Amino acid sequence: MTPEEFRRHGHRVIDWIADYQERVASLPVLSQVAPGDVLGALPARPPERGEGFDAVLDDLDRVVLPGITHWQHPSFFAYFPANASGPAILGDLLSAGLGVQGMLWATSPACTELETRVIDWLADLLGLPDAFHGNGVIEDSASSAVLVALLAALHRAAPDAVRDGLTGRHTVYASSQTHSSLEKAARIAGVGAANVRVVDVDPDTLALDPDHLDRTIAADVAAGATPVLVCATVGTTSTTAVDPVPAIGAVCRERGVWLHVDAAYAGVAAVCPEFRWVNDGLDLADSYSTNPHKWLLTNFDCTALWVRDRAPLVGALSILPEYLRNQATLSGGVVDYRDWQIPLGRRFRALKLWSVIRWYGAEGLREHIRAGVRLAALFARLAGADDGFEVRGHHPFGLVCFRPRDVDALTLMERLNASGDLYLTHTRVAGEVWLRLAVGAPATGEPHVRAAWARIAAERDALSGAAAAG
Repeated sequence: MTPEEFRRHGHRVIDWIADYQERVASLPVLSQVAPGDVLGALPARPPERGEGFDAVLDDLDRVVLPGITHWQHPSFFAYFPANASGPAILGDLLSAGLGVQGMLWATSPACTELETRVIDWLADLLGLPDAFHGNGVIEDSASSAVLVALLAALHRAAPDAVRDGLTGRHTVYASSQTHSSLEKAARIAGVGAANVRVVDVDPDTLALDPDHLDRTIAADVAAGATPVLVCATVGTTSTTAVDPVPAIGAVCRERGVWLHVDAAYAGVAAVCPEFRWVNDGLDLADSYSTNPHKWLLTNFDCTALWVRDRAPLVGALSILPEYLRNQATLSGGVVDYRDWQIPLGRRFRALKLWSVIRWYGAEGLREHIRAGVRLAALFARLAGADDGFEVRGHHPFGLVCFRPRDVDALTLMERLNASGDLYLTHTRVAGEVWLRLAVGAPATGEPHVRAAWARIAAERDALSGAAAAG
């Protein structure tokens, strides 16, 4: 493809994306295709000769778009938001156009130094402790962040373990509400899922119990185990429960255990002064992560990870074969972010976060967070005023958990999702099914939340009426 051909087709792609953003609200939120429909519409063999980009764009509309669940739809209330704003998309396009492989400072100094600066900008915007400044990196996801934190913690607790393999029993600690990525990290790191110790939670708030944590660690030490890491969560995936990080941090400091704080969803709320309380206890944390790609207008993948001390992280992950040696690296005067992650290669992710922060500014980012919180509070009021529904009391962010009192919650959710009018997900708390409505898409406004509530209430009434008639 020549530069002129790229220019011509590139204009069409940008127009297609802009048109998609304008019309996404008219599409069914959840894809309506059946399993195998997309696969069946694609040729079984690749073309022998090039077909040109017009054919690609034609099939984008004909084959791909019907199989898309529209995460940017204003009535997408499932999971957590996955923002894709204009400046983030353009920043990602610039990254793709430059084609940088930023594994070392020397392979593109701007890739490394822009990331260093923008991750410090984010730390400043969120009001993070001074110890994290200069010690941040962009990972692909919070799953990778907890894995590298665990490897760093292992390196600190047993310096030879990461290189030579684990000997003896090593333990990590989490609650039943902690994201499954911690267990996966334990499997990958060789700790083993059986050594992920599940700590009790408060039955009302679902927050991790620091007293039970302390007793569990003490029992493990007495049994000959080496405690390695505790994962506290600020804004759990299930219900946005908030663990008591200051109390957990005190236990970790007393016991000499690494504290990782996972604030994948809720951490970015700290861009607003009124939500700075989500940072409570971070002065005791060894590592901290949050995802701009969830609620801060930056498209996937972009997870911010900070460490208090980079030495255990680099010590666990640095390998320097001859083909990566260069004077800048050997001099120790630069950061090579390949030592801060699992893969060797890395994209120029900082460009999209840089673009977002510069476009919106702190003011615009705060308004986006506040809008999501306002709309979630509106939905909670609407649902709470209806005797046919129950709303969980804790909803400080953009997520509301609710359930119908007299009809099956899963049946209600399945009917709503199948309609294409909105998309919800669910969770279980103490064996009970709760529906989750998460607000955060940039296009979502009050009319969409009110329409969602009206649709939910109408569907519940229809199910209730059918049950009464039966």
